[in-house]
Amino acid sequence: MKKEYQNPWWFVPSTYFAEGLPYMLVNSLAVIMYKRMGVSNAEIAFWTSWLYLPWVIKMLWGPLVDTYSTKRNWVIYTQLFMTAAIFLCGFSLNIKSFLLPSLFFLLIIAFVSATHDIAVDGFYMLSMSEKEQAFFVGIRAFFYRVAMLFTSGALVIWAGWLEVKTGNIPRSWTLTLSIAAFIFLGMFFWHKIILPYPKSDGPAARIDWKSFCEVFISYFKRKGIFIMLGFILLYRFGEAMLVKLTSPFLLDEIAKGGLGISTSQVGVIYGTVGLTALIVGGITGGLIIAKYGLKKTIWPMALLLNLPDLVYVYMSCHQTLPQYWVYVLVAAEQLGYGLGTTAFMFYLIEISGEKYKTSYFAISTGIMALGMMLPGFVSGLIQEHVGYKTFFIIAFLSSVPGMALIPFLGLKEKLSET
Repeated sequence: MKKEYQNPWWFVPSTYFAEGLPYMLVNSLAVIMYKRMGVSNAEIAFWTSWLYLPWVIKMLWGPLVDTYSTKRNWVIYTQLFMTAAIFLCGFSLNIKSFLLPSLFFLLIIAFVSATHDIAVDGFYMLSMSEKEQAFFVGIRAFFYRVAMLFTSGALVIWAGWLEVKTGNIPRSWTLTLSIAAFIFLGMFFWHKIILPYPKSDGPAARIDWKSFCEVFISYFKRKGIFIMLGFILLYRFGEAMLVKLTSPFLLDEIAKGGLGISTSQVGVIYGTVGLTALIVGGITGGLIIAKYGLKKTIWPMALLLNLPDLVYVYMSCHQTLPQYWVYVLVAAEQLGYGLGTTAFMFYLIEISGEKYKTSYFAISTGIMALGMMLPGFVSGLIQEHVGYKTFFIIAFLSSVPGMALIPFLGLKEKLSET
């Protein structure tokens, strides 16, 4: 007999772990993998930036997930599909011209992962009461971050250990991706058995495309839309320039301007120390905004997001500094990133209004993803032309236009208490 209800502890942690893993695999792990496979910084930054695309446009096929089949089926079978795609991506690394085939499979993973996100979030709301939803919101965020830790930390450390043990970089990363694929295969079987069958989980009525278009039109007709769009696209521009090149910088030899750090050490730096600082920054940022409001805190948090980028300028000038300093400096940058990004997410919530809150937030986060994607197309090319030190200075300066728009945002003095 099909169970309509299941204790959320049985599936909320695992579904949100499954949501976080492919996102980090595509947008973080792939950068390190390609660097170790000998791909140039310009190609890494350009091609992996395309992998943001599904998260930019995922709201366009959200209604299809609502209309066809059930959220339960979408969750389960996207996980099975990702299992196959991750396996194939890993094995494609062993052919001579591996770049385009592996990118093709990563793009498939990205599209399926974005669809999986829609289904998981929808199933979360359908499978439990509002009281349970409120209780588990912190649990789901925690396990999403556990997936981040596992992917950018444990998997990268494992890949680095295999590189040393086998001396074969393609095989090392094939085995690493195979672990991720086996995890997803396990997720598929687990969720096929354990996920409940909520009564309300069924195909929705036929899509009202007219209303769907009206939501988009109303979003872009709002007062001050050009300032809003400019801020959403530019606020994280400096960080977006930086993010694709920080791991290659740590991995590159000193003669090439990098720090010459091993793959496993990069996994520890970003996957443990850096990620912990990022989480602390996010939590602290939320507490600060809740107490003082966004209008009073967005300036200091914007500065805390962008000023720590200068640590990479410092490291590029002092390539032989003790390794513990690298840990400290990256942690400081990630702490600022957590604080500054939290302020940005609160801004997106604030401009979501009331009538179309969910849809407006989805559109805003899509534009945010576009703002992260576009700088990546040129960041690697710029770095290869000017070197790491000058590139990091350019990345910092590119954060200024976004901050310059803050006075024109028209932020509320106080947060609503209802």
